[in-house]
Amino acid sequence: RSSWISSSGAYIDRFESEFARLVAGQRAIAVTNGTVALHLALLALGVGRGDEVIVPAFAFIAVANACRYVGAEPVFADADPGTWCLDPAQVERSITPKTRAIIVVHNYGHPADMEAILALARARDLRVVEDAAEAFGASYRGRPVGSLGDVGTFSFFANKIITSGEGGAIVLPGDTLEARIRLLRDHGMDPARRYHFPITGYNYRITNLTCATLCAQLERSEAILARRREIFAAYRERLAGVAGVSFQPVERWAELAPWMFNVVVDRAEYGRSAQELAARLADDGIQTRSFFEPLPLQPPFVKSARRRGTRFPVAEALCAAGLSLPTFNKLPLESIDAVAESIRRHRG
Repeated sequence: RSSWISSSGAYIDRFESEFARLVAGQRAIAVTNGTVALHLALLALGVGRGDEVIVPAFAFIAVANACRYVGAEPVFADADPGTWCLDPAQVERSITPKTRAIIVVHNYGHPADMEAILALARARDLRVVEDAAEAFGASYRGRPVGSLGDVGTFSFFANKIITSGEGGAIVLPGDTLEARIRLLRDHGMDPARRYHFPITGYNYRITNLTCATLCAQLERSEAILARRREIFAAYRERLAGVAGVSFQPVERWAELAPWMFNVVVDRAEYGRSAQELAARLADDGIQTRSFFEPLPLQPPFVKSARRRGTRFPVAEALCAAGLSLPTFNKLPLESIDAVAESIRRHRG
């Protein structure tokens, strides 16, 4: 009705203001998706050709791709088995004179050990980007994730807790980088002089239509999170005691974002591998997702990873043994009963 449907409008300003408040950031900048948020973050921090960026071996591929977008090389570090996020000890071993930044991913909604990683970064003058795409609603020692590092990034893809189909946000703990990120996001056009472009920029703007959807999601965010926590609790109750099936660990200092309900299958104890269980569940009409494949084994990165000779046993073990079960807000409890019954029935 307002006719403001594209990259200007009241809902963009409203979303940015409300989202910053929810995640305890000073500023939020809405963008096209979570991957371009990572790209803009690295650009704004000055990461470029010849630099190295430490990224998780166990994560979605966007974190490694974003490094290549700016001409930097991702250097992979293995996961901590207690968090499934970057292991600070592995991060420390991966730092070289070329290291410029660390991208921390709060994997599957669990916060990384930010105090340890930030201490390493401060001691070596490195920048920290928090990828909180999967972690809306998570907190680290009582503080919302996404506002703990130099830059935080979020995704609002269809499978995320808060969604607009596509969309993303950059969160800043201060206003130092805001003007540069907004300039890069909008073609590099001078905000005070239309059609004058002092730098090469990108069309990474979000629409007012998209932000209207996101504002509606934020109005319901507590209810959305509560419903997903109910689903998580139902899974834990119904799968408790199934030999060979364990749940995602949660550290005592962490509040988990209820993104995907995950199980780890011990082949010896359960009697089937995670892949075999997934096939049996598919035969029962139950869709699952395997865990992320280790990024150092992906074709675009395998050669450079092999040259470094680093091993990633935790990432490889998680990939081999993990399954994400159906997790969405309209999932009936009766369907959770059916999934749990099927998992019990297929135990070898």
